[in-house]
Amino acid sequence: MTKTLTKQDVAEIVKKTNLQHIAIIMDGNRRWAKKKNLPSAIGHKKGVDSLKTALKSCHKFGIKYLTVYAFSTENWNRKQEEVDFLMDLLAQTIKKELKDLHKNSVVIKFIGDLSKLNPKLQKILFNAEEVTKDNTGVNLQIAFNYGSRDEIVNAVKNISQKVLNKEIAPDKITEEIISKELYTSNIPDPDLLIRTGGEKRISNYLLWQIAYSEILITGEFWPDFDEQSMEEAILEFNRRQRRFGG
Repeated sequence: MTKTLTKQDVAEIVKKTNLQHIAIIMDGNRRWAKKKNLPSAIGHKKGVDSLKTALKSCHKFGIKYLTVYAFSTENWNRKQEEVDFLMDLLAQTIKKELKDLHKNSVVIKFIGDLSKLNPKLQKILFNAEEVTKDNTGVNLQIAFNYGSRDEIVNAVKNISQKVLNKEIAPDKITEEIISKELYTSNIPDPDLLIRTGGEKRISNYLLWQIAYSEILITGEFWPDFDEQSMEEAILEFNRRQRRFGG
């Protein structure tokens, strides 16, 4: 690249390409820690720092929506010690960062089956949503106890109940109706899906929503993902030609 881009240059690219929504599979915390001979807990804590950086980058570059995969429905199969740590890390991070997030007008939303979490954690998450619901800055969706198949099953159950209640006829079910029953209702589908850590799979993440998302796999572990990484992802998105099947 012959020219060093400024923050404004990148923001102009975001505007030109209408890049509204970035979704991220934040992979590689444990491998990052292992590579450095550190406990996996240190990798997860460093991953929180990378999330804060990604959020700030979205604000700088004018990206309105950021959705991150923090804990999947399959992650319960990890060692209990690690699961407990991740639950506590989420609780402590939200309590510590909520004031600054609110000050910076971030809207926080949690997507997933929160009913499976302990009541104390649920209260913390619901409070964060309530405090920030009227903000006008970046919309941060944190997918926690989230699985896309579980989300779709839940949507089908809700729609089926509406059919039974004669609120809707089966032949009137549309893509829009299904979308409204997903956790991401009222949020535009991701334009760009980033997966860090080099793995080439979707991992049951936003299966409906990423139908026409551009996908970027980066070999960087999530704790190493910084503002330059986000900038490079935006530049790669700018090089893509989106056809939407056309």
